[in-house]
Amino acid sequence: MARCTAPIRGHSSAAAAAACPACRYRSSSRYGGGYGSSYYPSTSSSSYSSSRGGGRKSSKPRWSSVGSAVFYTPQEVQSLTPIRESVEAQATRHPDRRDVFLCHAWDDRQGAAKQLHDLLEAVGVKVWFSEKDLGLGVPMMRAIDKGLANSKVGLVLVTPALLARLPKESVADKELSTLLAGNRLVPIVHNTTYEALREVSPMLASRTGLDTAEDSMSEVAAKIAELVAP
Repeated sequence: MARCTAPIRGHSSAAAAAACPACRYRSSSRYGGGYGSSYYPSTSSSSYSSSRGGGRKSSKPRWSSVGSAVFYTPQEVQSLTPIRESVEAQATRHPDRRDVFLCHAWDDRQGAAKQLHDLLEAVGVKVWFSEKDLGLGVPMMRAIDKGLANSKVGLVLVTPALLARLPKESVADKELSTLLAGNRLVPIVHNTTYEALREVSPMLASRTGLDTAEDSMSEVAAKIAELVAP
């Protein structure tokens, strides 16, 4: 029996399909009207699709650095553009502000939140992070207020732990209220979904951000680094 060559050569064109000894005689209607990308869908793979409807990761925002290997969905570019404009507006008025304030659930402080913090710092992002910036004896809310006021952007790490705490009027909820007041908020969904977030906080879910189901945590950090770069 003839063996299909798709795993090795691909069927990205009619000519390639015709050259396959196993597929050359098959009816094109079986594959949705021809041997195109619909037969061997490397260009429409789910890895390029966003659960927020962003589509393929093939866009670059105007603030992307020259030679950057980071690509975005059109939806990400659209949602991050107001954040970038806010960063640029703050650059001249508040040059000494930290780049980001990391809002997270207490339960994530030694796990996902620390991982994101470390990755951000590794690519040069200055982060306000409670585990290092909340000093002993310093009133928590006063320290958080100061951290928010002196940061350009707020990152909200949305995890199952955060979803569990938001309905309880936690400190994280107070941070979110402040960040939602302006174009300074980037949700980062991790190990959950926007659908689950919408059930708990429709307002926060309305702010399209980044999702570790679509990008690795390292890629998320790289996008944030570009977003807050001078």
